[in-house]
Amino acid sequence: MTAKRLKIPPTKSALLLLKRKVEFLELGANLLERKKELLTRLVYERLKQYRALRQEAKDTLGTAYHWLGITHIRMSSQALRQSALGLNPSVAIKILPRSSIGVQYPAVKAETLALQPVGLMGTDSSFDQTRKHLTKMVVLLASLGEAETALWRLLEEQRKTQKRVNALKYNVIPRYRTTIKFINSSLEEENRNTLFQIKVLREQRENQL
Repeated sequence: MTAKRLKIPPTKSALLLLKRKVEFLELGANLLERKKELLTRLVYERLKQYRALRQEAKDTLGTAYHWLGITHIRMSSQALRQSALGLNPSVAIKILPRSSIGVQYPAVKAETLALQPVGLMGTDSSFDQTRKHLTKMVVLLASLGEAETALWRLLEEQRKTQKRVNALKYNVIPRYRTTIKFINSSLEEENRNTLFQIKVLREQRENQL
């Protein structure tokens, strides 16, 4: 199917302008194609990282809840709540902006802090184990959240870039090329008509002499 041409008068100046624009559009399409390839590579890298973190977080979550169950059995719910009151945070989290190939996403930096000691009265030794594993779980979930957010934003940018590439390659550039072909044909036809008219006038003049 031939692409529809642009509504531009078939002049030499229009032809030169269209040719320059086509060169620019082809350069843009090539750059977008390279960007898409880089995004695809990043998506696969992030996907691998995300899957590994998700599995590690799942295992850590299971371990943390295992210890929480033991602590809950050995200590009452009320004792657990009272022991947790007033404890300092065991994780420090910073969220900073980050960018990859123009894609913005939050970079989450989670750091474990020293566990605050608690009184021995009313607590069990499993309580510290529970706190340690829950802290590790929070750090992993923060990293998993960053990886997932980055992955989805990279995927979205990849889709947008692919749409732009397709629009240029299969719509915009073909329309320009069809228009260039039309203008070339029109100018050639005009030249032929001009030459024919010159030939007729020359023959008429020769016949008059």
